[in-house]
Amino acid sequence: MFPFTPGDPVPWFRCRSPVNPSFDFGTVAGRVIVLTFIGSAATPAAQAVVSAFHRYGDLFDDFRASHFLVTVDPTDESEGRLQERIPGFRLFFDFDGKVSQRFGVLDLSAKGEKPRYTPLSCVIDANLRLVGAFPIDQPGRHAAQVCQFVVEQLPALPRHVEAQPGLAPVLLVPRVFEPEFCRELINYYERAGGEDSGFMVGGDDGMARLVVDHNRKKRADVVIEDKVLADAMRARISRRLVPEIKKAFQFNATRIERYIIACYDGGEGGYFRAHRDNTTKATAHRKFACSINLNAGEYEGGNLVFPEFGPQQYRPPTGGACVFSCSLMHEAMPVTRGRRYCTLPFLYDEEGARVRAENLGAIADPELREGVSRSVAIGRDGAREAKAKPRSGNGKERRGAQVPSSSPDPQTAGQPSRA
Repeated sequence: MFPFTPGDPVPWFRCRSPVNPSFDFGTVAGRVIVLTFIGSAATPAAQAVVSAFHRYGDLFDDFRASHFLVTVDPTDESEGRLQERIPGFRLFFDFDGKVSQRFGVLDLSAKGEKPRYTPLSCVIDANLRLVGAFPIDQPGRHAAQVCQFVVEQLPALPRHVEAQPGLAPVLLVPRVFEPEFCRELINYYERAGGEDSGFMVGGDDGMARLVVDHNRKKRADVVIEDKVLADAMRARISRRLVPEIKKAFQFNATRIERYIIACYDGGEGGYFRAHRDNTTKATAHRKFACSINLNAGEYEGGNLVFPEFGPQQYRPPTGGACVFSCSLMHEAMPVTRGRRYCTLPFLYDEEGARVRAENLGAIADPELREGVSRSVAIGRDGAREAKAKPRSGNGKERRGAQVPSSSPDPQTAGQPSRA
């Protein structure tokens, strides 16, 4: 059974190719990849699939896209059925079946039965994350179907890109949430209704207090109290976002603070003025902020700006995330039409959990402090925490759950040359 869904990072592996005894798949990032698990090219149907892909040489140019064919049949090599065509078309000799097993297309679980192989093509983005999977159930149409999908996914990249000054050090990651899951979160918000969202302010006494001030922030939030929904959110962040953060920033996020759905309403000009997310003792543990858009095409305005780095605006696509250090000044621009729905978790690690626990006494509101205390104490196993009810605003933190994370180790050899 194919174990991945769109947005998941695919396995990195080493495998023999015709010219490299240990080709490192992790080095092919930076272009769209089609990875076709053919099984064996011994049949006319398989040969038809291979020949059809070769007709798309203009698409697979090693700059925008590359195609890799995976075979588990040693006779494909010994009898010369398959050949590489550079640029664009390469082979993997997976004769021990290990790569095919990692991708779930080779099933050896049934004892006493012949291994089952499910031929398919994976479309993988420039960050080596799955975009789509296509079983080879119609060999005559398969290549055309996959290549049309690739064309639709390709960004309009020029062959030479000049450096752009003023870009903030942020990470944009598409496909963290599926469109259907985004709609489920929006529906949850609309059923529950939002409450005024506050923010933490440090006082001269060193204590942090939750305040609501519409001159600085105009937003309504809903805390996710549905454990199944919160767990589904956590699973997607763990599988699809945490590995990208580790790769980009060398930071292993293990904790999530707050499970909320936020709404910036264009009817009220919803916004959040320029601020940082870790300037009080109560927020010092936060390392990275995530802004995951749920309906990017349904509102105007509402983009993110990082004033320290210039006027450039950032807008993740629906289901996509913008991740940045909590130390960066940032602003949510006013929404001028429609409603912007998003979810806004903070990520931190075990050291951050220690800091958070040590700074509990800096939270002025006793009820909020007690709720945060419970979340820190039970956060490691992801258990449900009691909801704190601050006097003003919606500073209720749903949970401090642990985020299991793993990321492949990058390698450096064997990358196809660019056009």
